[in-house]
Amino acid sequence: MIKFFRKIRQKLLQENRVTRYLAYAVGEIALVMVGILLALQVNTWNENRKARVFEKEILSLIDQNLQRDSALLSEELFKAKQANELTDQLLEQITLKNYSDSLNFWMGKIISFERFKSQSSAFEVLKAKGIENITDKELQLALISYYDVSLFEVYQSLDDVEFSFSTDWIPLVKAEFSDFNWLDYCQPVNSKTFFEKPSNIVLFRIHQDNREGTVTNLEIALQKIEEIRSQIAVQLR
Repeated sequence: MIKFFRKIRQKLLQENRVTRYLAYAVGEIALVMVGILLALQVNTWNENRKARVFEKEILSLIDQNLQRDSALLSEELFKAKQANELTDQLLEQITLKNYSDSLNFWMGKIISFERFKSQSSAFEVLKAKGIENITDKELQLALISYYDVSLFEVYQSLDDVEFSFSTDWIPLVKAEFSDFNWLDYCQPVNSKTFFEKPSNIVLFRIHQDNREGTVTNLEIALQKIEEIRSQIAVQLR
């Protein structure tokens, strides 16, 4: 009988040791899991912090690029509008058969083309890193719309005016002008003969129409920049 109870006692002690061991093992596993979860959480926090720092830095650089674009676009817009206004004045004077020297200086502004090159280095960096680094989806779309759509249309319209200058005006200047100074003045060999030729008047109107497209696209691009910079200002607060 004593042996029987001794065996039972030994069995209970063994079971108790197993239970304690399992409890200890479970506790160790739980601690390891908690450590892993905490490490992952800290890593995620660090990654989010780095992403936010990058977002602010790249948006600040894009804002600087857009500020420069705005200044350059505004300058070219002024030139384009001035050229078209002078074209209207020139055509009015031609209708009145007034061929004064003022027309030569007006033509200096008219017989030309506008130039513009966007500062897009910051946006190129953003694209390389991933546009999703910008958390505001509307801002993502606005940036894509400006850099991939608005600028394309600006460049296209500027190219149209430059093409007209190269293919239409340059041959005419060489054939019928005695002097030409870029953005300053143009001197026809004979003003009366030049301005009374219908094909030359048509050329002024075509060049003006091309510039109207430039004016429209420059204004759209400037409006886009204003909107984007307002959105960036909110993100940088």
